[in-house]
Amino acid sequence: MTAPDHHPAVARLAARLAAALPAKALVTDPDVIAPALTDWRRRFHGAATLLLAPATVAEVQAIVAAARAERVPLVPQGGNSSMVGGATPPADGRAAILSLRRLNRLRHLDPAAGLAVAEAGVILADLHTAALAHGRRFPLSLGAKGVATVGGLVSTNAGGTQVLRFGTMRALVAGVEAVLPDGSLYDGLSALKKDNRGYDLDQLLIGAEGTLGIVTAATLRLVPAVAARCVAWVGLGSPDAALTLLRRFQHATPALESFELLPAESLAAVLAHIPGTRAPLAGDHPWHVLLEVTDEVPGADSATLVERVLATALADEVAADATLAASEAQAAAFWRIRESISDAERATGPAAQHDISVPVEAMPRFMVEAAAACDARFPGTRASGFGHLGDGNVHFHVRAAPGTDPALWYAEQVPTVSAFVHDLVVAAGGSISAEHGIGQMKRHELERLGPPARVWALRAIKRAFDPDELFNPGKLVTLAPDAPTQ
Repeated sequence: MTAPDHHPAVARLAARLAAALPAKALVTDPDVIAPALTDWRRRFHGAATLLLAPATVAEVQAIVAAARAERVPLVPQGGNSSMVGGATPPADGRAAILSLRRLNRLRHLDPAAGLAVAEAGVILADLHTAALAHGRRFPLSLGAKGVATVGGLVSTNAGGTQVLRFGTMRALVAGVEAVLPDGSLYDGLSALKKDNRGYDLDQLLIGAEGTLGIVTAATLRLVPAVAARCVAWVGLGSPDAALTLLRRFQHATPALESFELLPAESLAAVLAHIPGTRAPLAGDHPWHVLLEVTDEVPGADSATLVERVLATALADEVAADATLAASEAQAAAFWRIRESISDAERATGPAAQHDISVPVEAMPRFMVEAAAACDARFPGTRASGFGHLGDGNVHFHVRAAPGTDPALWYAEQVPTVSAFVHDLVVAAGGSISAEHGIGQMKRHELERLGPPARVWALRAIKRAFDPDELFNPGKLVTLAPDAPTQ
């Protein structure tokens, strides 16, 4: 492929950095850059002729300083697994991509203290492996664990399937190191228990989507490795029954780690499109729950507790059927179903996908009533939700009618569908983004629906840190409202 011409400012930046960085830190080959120009869902497409790949924090600082001098925006990127276009460069070619993948050292792991210092490019699955080698684990997991990086997880305040017990990244980060827009290095890695020096910069950077600073490392909290676990699959009749079951498990044990709710159609999509999967239960059930109870004490009998709670639920007809994983392989097979839903639904055709949250007590009613409202408002579509019942996080998808042209669907119908769904979410007291962030996909909806005080504060913080909007432009918030674009 012939390399396109650099934007003039990008060309100047490349020339300036060529004298300061190793050759492998400057990538101009369009074939190498191409995968970084679109998001995981292939909904957003950008342009860039320069990808910067530093291997040290000093190199990140040199890049930021040079980019500031040439007024070239930087788009930080880790595993590029954003679900909201949060790591895709703008389409005008004026920005450079800043890949943190080579900044991938695990600097320190202290099993006794339960802390690890990982650089931004450390892949989540690799962090899991390293922690387990020391008898510890990092208790956050998600379907993209093989590509998602620490920097991206911090910058998006990632959630996943273990939030019910351990919280989001915000609860698991004990300190952050980041390069700020002026090129200075903020070092907050010391994991102080008490630090009363004003604004909490760590918390500002967590979930900021790279708009306030480039996260280069984080101190992360570890917990003891699992000594025993019990994974169960339950068939039941309604989300209300699932909530009743959730409350029973929460009353029975503090070790309930995951509680995932999915409708029959999500299971059917996985069975149809993901090879090697099979239904955990015989018979048909309108709704399903995947739950996991863990214990850090060797020899603990998690299965007995789970069996006892499920036996009562079956006797009371809260649940219709249930099975416990008989082996680690079967437990992994159950989890593969849950983690494959997004891939399976993508294979079924275009959909408007929403990562939303509502109060936990309102989630069962919302899942049923919002789906019915969407089906009625948009004839021919099919709406349903699945997700983390324990923390109120619903992945709510509205699938296009069969035969719909994907390009027309995303350009003409999805904005209207999403606005309708988000209005329902706000009416239920919820959030239009539970764990995927705002990115560029939801920025206009945040401006439309976000409480004015929140939007004002976000802009004020952005203006204070990055008045020239050189860090991840067009994501999360802009300094002036702008008209929605398709």
